[in-house]
Amino acid sequence: MSNNISRRKLMAGGVELGVAGALAVYAAPSAGARSPSPARVDSGPRAITAITGATVVDSGRRGVRHNSTVLLRGDRIVEVGPADQVRVPRGATAIDGKGKYVIPGLMDVHVHSVPYDRTFPPLYLINGVTTVREMGGNPLSLEWRDKVAAGTAFGPHSVVASTIVDGKPSLWENIGVPFISVGDPHEARDAVREEKARGVDFIKVYTRLSRASFQAIAHEARRVGIPFLGHCPDFVPVTAASELGLKSLEHLWQIWYATSSQEARLRKAVAQVPIKGGEYGGWYSKMHATEYAAARSIDRRKAEKVFSTFARNGTFVTPTLSVHKVADVPNPDWQKDPNLRYLPTAYAEGWRWQMREIYLQGRTPATDAERRELFQRRRELVPALADAGVPLLAGTDTGTPSLLPGFAMHDELKLLVEAGLSPQRALRAATLEPARYLGREADLGTVEPGKLADLVLLDADPLRDIANTSRIDTVVVRGRVLDRAERGRMLDDVLKAAGEPSAAAPVAMTACPCH
Repeated sequence: MSNNISRRKLMAGGVELGVAGALAVYAAPSAGARSPSPARVDSGPRAITAITGATVVDSGRRGVRHNSTVLLRGDRIVEVGPADQVRVPRGATAIDGKGKYVIPGLMDVHVHSVPYDRTFPPLYLINGVTTVREMGGNPLSLEWRDKVAAGTAFGPHSVVASTIVDGKPSLWENIGVPFISVGDPHEARDAVREEKARGVDFIKVYTRLSRASFQAIAHEARRVGIPFLGHCPDFVPVTAASELGLKSLEHLWQIWYATSSQEARLRKAVAQVPIKGGEYGGWYSKMHATEYAAARSIDRRKAEKVFSTFARNGTFVTPTLSVHKVADVPNPDWQKDPNLRYLPTAYAEGWRWQMREIYLQGRTPATDAERRELFQRRRELVPALADAGVPLLAGTDTGTPSLLPGFAMHDELKLLVEAGLSPQRALRAATLEPARYLGREADLGTVEPGKLADLVLLDADPLRDIANTSRIDTVVVRGRVLDRAERGRMLDDVLKAAGEPSAAAPVAMTACPCH
């Protein structure tokens, strides 16, 4: 049932194994790699920091608060109020916030990180991403999650997926990505129990699960008390997945079928598409015709019922417009991005292979035009879902070609606004809604007393222009202040790590392909 690829097999496979929407080449840290010591990680229980005179912007009940002081003690916010009313204790570290804007730490709920501990974690933090949801399910993510929680490593908070649970045959056979292939409800229930025993935070369901196996996962997950979420399988209507308790729906493509006036015919066509084990590339291209037909045959009344079902059941949706843009309308100049220098060479080489062999394979002027139309229709789904009361989450699918850790979150926020969300709604999808999704409203998502001191101080108003989320002055991570100088030093170390010989040694991969 399980197919956890060995280190030796992965090393033998090289870049050819990178056949997925988020190829990740793992590398062992170099002997000289510098990891933050516990003393650097912890800001100290008595350390007091005051951000004075700033405008506080969040999506909570208090909204925008001008000329405010945010007082931090250790890793918590202890007071937020008008600057002339909050007393800053003697000896506190003061940060001048005049003309600046404080937002909660950003949360990227769909990432595929790799254990380059000197690359991915610092890039997230430098960009103000203080919490991530790891979707790849690799064991090293569990280890990193626990080290950060214990204060022995420095990085964003994380919640970690199970190994991918796919159908039989699986899209991942002989490709090099860890997966669990289940062929019946018994195997599906076993997979849930085994993964929960490993200590994962949720079960990740995948594209080729049968309806019976999907239902078994839903029932077993509820019985043992662990969320399940991920891709809606080809054989399961999204409304049925929502009714069964799917916690969050990742990506937008499966929604089309449930909203189509030709649903019955298209579902029959999908079931008849011949997909072999390991044929991800074939699946990607063969499903295009039915997806395009579904997107062009939306029944508005059906769509309203689908969105109402999501809203009623509290099914979160992660649009991941960033990865849809890569798949639908790839930027031919993506390799010119200067931020690529922060990634190890082997990783970037894998991206080039993946773009050529997956996203650009078999493209014609006709399919290019259809995919441009599909991307526009995906964008239109976003405000429609939001207006129907469906909670949206900001996720990037970082690990997909051209989507860099941390940087991609700012691109996703811009895409959400371009799709029709207000900047306030987009910020909510990266702050308050993820906190609610995680059940962490007491700790995360707004700038209020008692919350964790995960904050971003911006040079310009994000409500005026969402691109201003990238104009970062200071990041605060559990009370530790990363000012411009510290973030610059972190970037220098990332750049140095990317050029070290050990950073080119491929030893493992993970992935989350997108349609």
